[in-house]
Amino acid sequence: MDYISVPDVEKSGGDYAHLTNTTIQGFSWEGVSVTMEDRVTKLPKTILSDISGGLKAGELLAIMGPSGSGKTTLLDVLAHRGTTGKATVKKSLYVNGSQTSLGDFRRISSYVEQEDALTGSLTVKETLYFAAKLSLPSTVSKIERTQRIEALLAAFGLQSQANTLIGTPIRKGISGGQKRRVSVASQLITSPKILFLDEPTSGLDSAASFEVISFVRSIAKQHGILIIASIHQPSTSTFALFDKLLLLSSGRIAYNGTIADVQPYFDSLGYSMPLYMNPAEYVIDLVNIDFARDTERAHLQLEKIQSSWSKSPNATTIVHEIGGETAPRETTPTVVAEEYGSANKLLLPFTLIHRSFIKSYRDVVAYGIRVAMYMGLAIMMGTVWLRLDTDQKNIQSFINAIFFGGAFMSFMAVAYIPSFLEDRSLYVKERANGLYGPTAFMIANFIIGLPYLFIISLLFSSITYFLSNFRPTATAFFTWVMYLFLDLIAAESLVILISSLAPIFVVALAATAFANGLWMSVMGFMVEPKTLNVFYRYVFHYIDYQAYVFQGMMVNEFAERTYDCGKDCQCMYVSDLADQCKVDGKAVLAVYGYRQDRNGLWVGILLAIVLGYRLLGWLVLHLRRT
Repeated sequence: MDYISVPDVEKSGGDYAHLTNTTIQGFSWEGVSVTMEDRVTKLPKTILSDISGGLKAGELLAIMGPSGSGKTTLLDVLAHRGTTGKATVKKSLYVNGSQTSLGDFRRISSYVEQEDALTGSLTVKETLYFAAKLSLPSTVSKIERTQRIEALLAAFGLQSQANTLIGTPIRKGISGGQKRRVSVASQLITSPKILFLDEPTSGLDSAASFEVISFVRSIAKQHGILIIASIHQPSTSTFALFDKLLLLSSGRIAYNGTIADVQPYFDSLGYSMPLYMNPAEYVIDLVNIDFARDTERAHLQLEKIQSSWSKSPNATTIVHEIGGETAPRETTPTVVAEEYGSANKLLLPFTLIHRSFIKSYRDVVAYGIRVAMYMGLAIMMGTVWLRLDTDQKNIQSFINAIFFGGAFMSFMAVAYIPSFLEDRSLYVKERANGLYGPTAFMIANFIIGLPYLFIISLLFSSITYFLSNFRPTATAFFTWVMYLFLDLIAAESLVILISSLAPIFVVALAATAFANGLWMSVMGFMVEPKTLNVFYRYVFHYIDYQAYVFQGMMVNEFAERTYDCGKDCQCMYVSDLADQCKVDGKAVLAVYGYRQDRNGLWVGILLAIVLGYRLLGWLVLHLRRT
């Protein structure tokens, strides 16, 4: 089968691409079995049973089977990835006939997820650049890194799209097939010798699927890379691009051999393939019992196919080949772990900050929409509480404005959930590939948000503060900005914690809204702290960051301001200035029980709450890998 020709990497900077595999001659596995507890019956359930196989340098292996056959589980086991849920895994994996450690295996392999782990606001070239920065050791020079990127762009036919955005929901980018090629190319930046592809054609039409597998095949053949892909019912032309097929059904092998021998083998079992039928479609239908009308007959047929394979000479040959490869030798396999390094862990946060910075100013969903939303809120607030004068009848209006400004700015942090979930999704995939962990991710996430949150606080305050006629001094204004800034940092930290615990948009949104409703209820505005229910006061009030923001803003407004009692001189608050027909703002603070000398304490508590949220978020990310 002919495949799409692509530019020869060796003629496009191949001397620097380091794609060619000269160390890994073969990868094999023996007796792979996975059992898991059934969630309903609580009984052991077999996912995979005694799976053996292998491939050699330059070969493409397709793992196929109906839904639930164990394709993804097998791919994860072969790639040294953890399986979902509590599972018992038995496996023997060999590289060049010898078992390798997890660290060494990850240095010589890469895994391409089913869903593209790409940042839509980056260009194709930038995506490869950051893949290189996150994965290549510092010993690789900047010139060499650039040459690798250029070679991969040429090898995958992406040179004309190098400066095109990947694409976001708002801004159109490259096509689905090109995205998949970028995903594969970004994993090849480290020159892996074994490449795992999870459903590389998922969501693509037949033409795009053929295009992607053609490019992958071209790279494998030119450079001796071993490629294992789980794939669901490819077209005839795409199926023919693979060298080998491992067909699964109900966790057992139905066929394991070359693509060329598929039809003769099933013909020999009495299952002749009809003319002009897609062989991939035929063999999957043959072993699929989910939709069989005669269930008993379908089970008998599947049992016959599986037992025929296990007793076939081909199955015996595979076991013997694995045994021969793993027999003791005079020399050790040529797997030089020292050839492969990893990026400097101390520099990883800076790389992530750089990438996040590009995303943040290009992707309006990240902060642009939030800035516009906050500005609209500022104009609304400033015009509702417009130019309040210092008459005692406006004291409650000032208090209401302080509550609204702090509480609703905090509440609107829910707008950050979609952006964080996108970042988290990329983090999960890159962590699974061993690029970085939760520490680097949380540090970068925290730092990149600070300037934007400060800008939002400053812009919001510049509109609201003077429109509403809060205490008109520079010190008071910047104190207000400080508390609002800390308020937004704490609110965003809470969003990150909840979204890490429940990484589903609707759930995270509901949980964050509930938490903000709770904080607003116990912060001290709805019910004064000294009269608040004992349970809510001691369990929630003292850990409510909104309460400290409210206290700080109240003291900032009322501690050094006086208000007129009106023409009749009937003062609403008792203070030392009553004989002057004025209300001392300190009397308002006394009603709430707020002291004036605790700004430093409140700021310290707010910083501690932020740190607590971030550490809990880090812990959740550390414990959760999906």
